[in-house]
Amino acid sequence: MKLADDPEVAEFRARFSAFLDTHLPAEAEARERSRSSAHVPGWARRWQRTLFDAGWLLPGRPPEYGGRDATLPQQLAHLEELARRRIYHSFNPQGLGIIAASLLTFGTEEQKRRWAVPILRAEITAALGMSEPDAGSDLASLRTRAVPVEDGFVVNGQKIWTSGAHDADVLLTFVRTDPDAPKHQGISALLIPTDAEGVVRRPFGSIAAEGDLDFNEVFFTDVRVPRENLLGPQGEGWRVANGSLGHERTLLWLSYAERLEDLAQDAADVGAGQEWYATLLMDLQALRLLGYRQLGPDRDPAEISVLKLLGSEAVQNASLHALEAHGAEALPHPARTGPYHHMNNEDFISSWFERYARSFAGTIAGGTSEIQRNIIAERLLGLPR
Repeated sequence: MKLADDPEVAEFRARFSAFLDTHLPAEAEARERSRSSAHVPGWARRWQRTLFDAGWLLPGRPPEYGGRDATLPQQLAHLEELARRRIYHSFNPQGLGIIAASLLTFGTEEQKRRWAVPILRAEITAALGMSEPDAGSDLASLRTRAVPVEDGFVVNGQKIWTSGAHDADVLLTFVRTDPDAPKHQGISALLIPTDAEGVVRRPFGSIAAEGDLDFNEVFFTDVRVPRENLLGPQGEGWRVANGSLGHERTLLWLSYAERLEDLAQDAADVGAGQEWYATLLMDLQALRLLGYRQLGPDRDPAEISVLKLLGSEAVQNASLHALEAHGAEALPHPARTGPYHHMNNEDFISSWFERYARSFAGTIAGGTSEIQRNIIAERLLGLPR
């Protein structure tokens, strides 16, 4: 249980806080806003490079990858300080948190230099090509084919829900390289530049907001991908995929705690004295205490599913109650329901309807609530499949 920082973590937090006080971009500099999860405005690119060069982008990584070999409690303090100031970690969250992390785990030294470092330094942006029309939560059912040829692969197929693909420079794409292997085998991971011949990206809107264009359909028609763009061994893409989602989930609970904290502040005017608001506060406290357990030496990776399930569904439930409590005032677009900060993502302070609509992403992305319940049942409770 984490009641307070130990002296080493407190000193680490103070140094990072002082760095932010000195180096944060001014509001006038940050007028351009992000259009998608792979569109990083120029000021945000410069800020991410500043963090990288100072070792404050990913403190748990070594200095050559934007870090300072920080401990897990120090990494938590880093993210808590960003959340306290409502600073969005990166406007290319999948690029930073999943794709670059996967490259650092599974990539060759050349792939790390060619792809991971430029993504971390916001010189290029990346998107994740996993889901397909008939392979969403069941990723192993994917049908996008990559036929091995002498110098690489020829890719044909389709992805969908590919966030930010139309603004990304590269896609980490999961493909089937052996159609005769069992469905969890014969999958490989390829880095496919979005300007490669035969790649077509079609952004489409969502219910969240008028003009919201983040989701994409991506089509591959005879796309030639060189063999050096294969991430990990051929046929072991399932391991890469699990590693990719593992990177996404490790401290994901903290982002849900941040959303709950914001909801507690922004909905206090209608929530005071209400049972749902008390539940929100209890869920926030429970999530933090369970999350702090993961800092100890005896943590069970399967418990991350408990945090993901609790956090995502608590945010969704609280968002619905806040929407209902505000009534008709919750519906107009555009609207602002929380304090503006130029370093934050405005999606988090948009209308109450939009905040509720966007909460569904949390119960789907990174493994649906149903998948998390299966993991909890099988790996924590020991129930039969």
